[in-house]
Amino acid sequence: MAGTTVARRLAARPAAGADAGPRQEELEFAGPAAGPGRDPEPAAEPRPEPGPRADSSQEQQQGEGEPGCGAGPAAPAGPGGPAGAAPDGADGGPPSPPPGPGGPKITGGVFWSRYAGAMLLHAFTARAGAGQVLESAAGAGRDAGGYRFADVALLSATSMCLALGAETTEQVKHMTASCAGPLAGLAALPHLRTLRPRLAAIADAADPLALQEMAARAMLAADPVTSGVYYVDDHFVPYAGAKPVAKGWNNKRGKAERGRADTHVTAHDGRAVCFVGAKIMLGFDRGGAYAQVFRHCRDQDVHWVTYRRAPLAVPARLPVITTITRGGKARQIAWAEETVQLKDYGPARQITLFEHGQVALQILTSDFDACPAQILAWLKSRWREENFLKYASQNYGIDKICDYIARIEANTKIVDNPDRKKANAAVREAEKAVAAAERDLAVLLADPAISPAAKNTRLIPAAQKTIAAAHKKLAAAAADRDKIPAKLPANVIDPRAEVALLRTCRRGLQMVLRLHACNAEHWLSNQLNAYLQDDDEYRAITRQTIIRGLAGTITYTPDRITVELHRPDAPRVARALALLIDEINHTPPAMPGDTRPITYQLTAHQPESNK
Repeated sequence: MAGTTVARRLAARPAAGADAGPRQEELEFAGPAAGPGRDPEPAAEPRPEPGPRADSSQEQQQGEGEPGCGAGPAAPAGPGGPAGAAPDGADGGPPSPPPGPGGPKITGGVFWSRYAGAMLLHAFTARAGAGQVLESAAGAGRDAGGYRFADVALLSATSMCLALGAETTEQVKHMTASCAGPLAGLAALPHLRTLRPRLAAIADAADPLALQEMAARAMLAADPVTSGVYYVDDHFVPYAGAKPVAKGWNNKRGKAERGRADTHVTAHDGRAVCFVGAKIMLGFDRGGAYAQVFRHCRDQDVHWVTYRRAPLAVPARLPVITTITRGGKARQIAWAEETVQLKDYGPARQITLFEHGQVALQILTSDFDACPAQILAWLKSRWREENFLKYASQNYGIDKICDYIARIEANTKIVDNPDRKKANAAVREAEKAVAAAERDLAVLLADPAISPAAKNTRLIPAAQKTIAAAHKKLAAAAADRDKIPAKLPANVIDPRAEVALLRTCRRGLQMVLRLHACNAEHWLSNQLNAYLQDDDEYRAITRQTIIRGLAGTITYTPDRITVELHRPDAPRVARALALLIDEINHTPPAMPGDTRPITYQLTAHQPESNK
């Protein structure tokens, strides 16, 4: 059973003891309560378990397996029963009730965690004001008991698990509960039976769109986007359920499929945000380059920039050769700029880039003041949006469907009218009859075997009557067709037409947690690369080596939290991480829902167990 999900869950439960090391504060639970007239089920008798490693002899008693995650014996049982109970049905006792929402809150103790490197993400959480966002979400879902730390810790723990590689809440069960819980101030990660319904309750009570806006405002207030450039793109999420979900275009497979399209906004530096009240410029690819989109941006006082669709226009001016410097490298580029008139929009600025004497691309924008080289750099950087969508899909599961609940309603989408198609077919048949009659007349006139008298007196008048009748039928068919609308709502054509609208509140809350985890890694990797200087591997090193790969010890005291991380094997990574830790410790962060400052340190050497 070692190494299985059951084993990790059983190891996650702290044991009771008189000389407990960690101190835990019972949280307000919203778990299943005893019904009217029913006595609560008694908890199983506590079973002692090994505590935290105090010396080598105690470590040997634990066996040769992986070091035990979590803390030592828990505090004596409170009103809710012993903090650490034996497995369900152990020692002949009745099964224990399902765990509460967040488990006990940690007030003190030493916890070993294989995921301790993820504690560095709290530096971004505190900087970007994510704690206030999670507290707002938890406050919206509070019950008569008022504000609860458990909900904030639950949201923070979920975001941590997403950062650790769990793409869905279902995959959270594969985390070692007693190692993941201390990352958010919990003694153990809640069970799925607790996690799912509690997240659903918070999402149903909160406004995920307002949470996204709040998170974006707080993040951009801490680190503003100086260029004011944002990139917009749709990300298609396929749907494989049985409900009648509308279709969309799946670029990955090149065909229409059932699903939904999420609109993602990425800042110029690669962070995922949503719209905020500031002067911005939106960058589109060719798929979004439509006059109605440009008009909407103009009405909202927002600048836009995009590529011109093919065929490219012939430049009216000669190119200008200029030397620019990007990233410390000088480069010569040639461009020509002019003002052009766009259909259904008006005047726009056009910049034509030349390479090897030929037109390479043309850019359209509403900004007439920015430097052409800067606009070229902005649009070239639009690939950061594509990179974000690919990276977030692979590592943070943004294309996962987390909720199959949908609202079924009448399908009012405007679709092609099948009666119009039949009428068009009748018109085409009438046109073919006219063409056939006219061909017959031409063949008749060209036939030398028929005498002119026969042609003039009998055959030509008969052919003309046939042509006139065919034209009459064509006119009638065209008139009948024009009475039939080309498009109609789907429920008008078929009263049974329905469409399923997938609910967005729960997906919206999960997206806030996913984007927070993604942005936290983005910030941490950039801070690390300032010392690492490895533009090729710094993201992978941050994600795999530090966040998901560093174990360590988390020490909780009443006035502070100390995280001691194992030193990475690579000397250059260890050096860069040590410098980053010194930088973070100058302004110690705090985890959401907790005011105790967090300080970080590295072990003096790599532990033997990890070598």
